[in-house]
Parts: sequence; structure tokens; C-alpha cells
Amino acid sequence: MPRQSITLTKQNDRWLKDHVANSGEYSSKSDLVNDLIRRARRIETINQKLAFAEKSGFVESTPEAILEEFKNQLPD
Repeated sequence: MPRQSITLTKQNDRWLKDHVANSGEYSSKSDLVNDLIRRARRIETINQKLAFAEKSGFVESTPEAILEEFKNQLPD
């Protein structure tokens, strides 16, 4: 993995240290930073898809019809 050096504000460094120490989810600040970046990338992708959907126009189907169509596509 590429190694990076970043400068953090005191507040952000304190937050990272506290979160690693108290959450039990991360073994290091690097693990937490990587997870935050993954989450930000996922949110960015979702926002891009939402923006594309908004630009593509409106549908004529009712919410109920859309839900029914979705349910019909689910595997049995």
C-alpha cells in the first residue's frame, strides 16, 4: 500500500485517536482514515447516480407501480 504523510488539525487528530481507542472497530488511525475515504467515495458515487437520474427526467409510473415492478424482479 502506498504510504502517505498528512497534516491534521489538533481537533481532527484528537478525534481520530479517540475514535480508534473507543470504537473497537479500527486498529489504527490509518484504518479509520481509509474507511472514511471508502465511505466518502461510496457517497460520491451515489450522489453522481442520483444527479444522473434527476437529469434523465421523470417517470410516469406511480410509486406503487415502481415498487411492484421492483418486487417482481426479485428472485424467488
